[in-house]
Amino acid sequence: MRLTRLALAMAAAAILPMAAPSAHAATLIDNANGYTLNRAGKLVRFTALAYDDAGRILAVGNAKTVAAKAPGAQRIDMAGKTVLPGLIDAHGHVFGLGEISTAVLLYGTPSLETALNAVAEFSKTHPQRAWVLGNGWNQEIWKLGRFPTAQELDSVVGDRPAVMTRVDGHAVWANTRALQLAGITRDTKDPAGGKIERDAQGNATGILVDAAMDLVRAAIPKPTEAEARASLDAALAALAQVGLTSVHDAGVGVHEDRLMRSYADSGKLSTRVYAMIGDTTADFDQLAQQGPLKSYANDRYALAAVKLYSDGALGSRGAALIAPYSDAAHTHGLLFYNDAAMRAKMEKALKAGYQVNVHAIGDAGNRQILDGYAALLKQYPQAARARHRIEHAQVVALSDIPRFKALNILPSMQPTHATSDQNMAEQRVGPQRIKGAYAWHTFLQQGSTIACGSDFPIEAPNPFEGLHAAVTRQDNAGMPLGGWYKNEAMTLLQAFRCFTLDAAYAAHQEKVIGSLEAGKWADFIVTDADLFAVPATEIGKIKVLQTWVAGKQVYARP
Repeated sequence: MRLTRLALAMAAAAILPMAAPSAHAATLIDNANGYTLNRAGKLVRFTALAYDDAGRILAVGNAKTVAAKAPGAQRIDMAGKTVLPGLIDAHGHVFGLGEISTAVLLYGTPSLETALNAVAEFSKTHPQRAWVLGNGWNQEIWKLGRFPTAQELDSVVGDRPAVMTRVDGHAVWANTRALQLAGITRDTKDPAGGKIERDAQGNATGILVDAAMDLVRAAIPKPTEAEARASLDAALAALAQVGLTSVHDAGVGVHEDRLMRSYADSGKLSTRVYAMIGDTTADFDQLAQQGPLKSYANDRYALAAVKLYSDGALGSRGAALIAPYSDAAHTHGLLFYNDAAMRAKMEKALKAGYQVNVHAIGDAGNRQILDGYAALLKQYPQAARARHRIEHAQVVALSDIPRFKALNILPSMQPTHATSDQNMAEQRVGPQRIKGAYAWHTFLQQGSTIACGSDFPIEAPNPFEGLHAAVTRQDNAGMPLGGWYKNEAMTLLQAFRCFTLDAAYAAHQEKVIGSLEAGKWADFIVTDADLFAVPATEIGKIKVLQTWVAGKQVYARP
């Protein structure tokens, strides 16, 4: 990921405190090159918008009409700059984004040697760290033809435990000291839904996939209150910097929920958060006692969904496939739970009134969850109104794609996953299954509503990179020429909706955010280029100049 520790620090310095209400009854944004969506989802242009002191929009349109509805308003001249609705990321990990500011960054490292040098340098400059933690390695980029080993990590940090998380978040690379502290030996059995990679003698190699990651993560000290707040501060600063005024946090627990509410209460939650409770275990039992929290602190926070996992990720071959991997015939990947156990989790959340959002990457994972929804929604037909989702919906059997529409299940998809995975996806699934992978156009053509996101920090949180990937099917370097399976690209309007109104719809928030319309919150951004005028290849380079939430500026580009 291209967001460095320096960038996070710069973002933190640039974020503005939530301003106190002004003495004016209203504010008029004038002389804007504005774009938004109307109630029908059609693109409309405007030059002015006005909002009251609470941050609710009074009118949008031309200057004369809007000024008439906001007499005496304080005027802010946009000098012809482009104004857009605040963008929404429908799948990310807020605290994870903040935590990378204090970890080794291995995103994009071109070789194992480069990655090891980065770990060595971080270990040397942070001698006080009891554990050396990092993120972002990808053995596919390194062209190793294998996973890295604990011994290779030992060569640069052997005096204390070290754990590096793979780029997809579904595997870790641990050194020998970390394996020892986790109690992992050759006799340790693979946990359900996980795999301990082993050598020919049966010894752990240092790679733990999916549920096996928990074995070592349980030994890592939990963040202190101060560390958690620092992570949240860094994440909020980074989100404001790239124009995200709302995000869906895919997996929170009791401690994260408490901190989010505290920030919302004090006016520090500068990006709206629609949170999903991680799993239906002890934290769910505690958080769900009062039922779904649909809106808190003027729509700053919500806790109305549950995040579950069906399988792992494609890059680490943890995604569950119906047939074996095309490049590893000995494995189908991993379903985390059998059908009965998975369905029991879904039913528990659904019966409690929560939207159920399930991670599914492989075609077997997606089929398991679609089968679960089919059975449960037949049993509980009233629950269909909850707009249940499948997160990622990445590799789907062609015969299963129409079931999303038939069951009214929303695919929550991340455009940059396609452009990041293009280097290995077809190797993993072959030329036939790839036709149902990252199939945005196919979903849209059948009438499915897609909610777009990034899965930050696995990918960069910058939504303009997501818009670029959605429209061009190319990475930031413009590869491949002509786009990767360009037939599945979105139009610019579809992509814009995906990161605004449709993402809001996926959180039941389309009546309050997602577009700039009277009665909604004045969440908007100002950019240095016109999204609808620049060449598609330039979309990812657009910079955010200002970010506003409920009519208060929370970020200004230095």
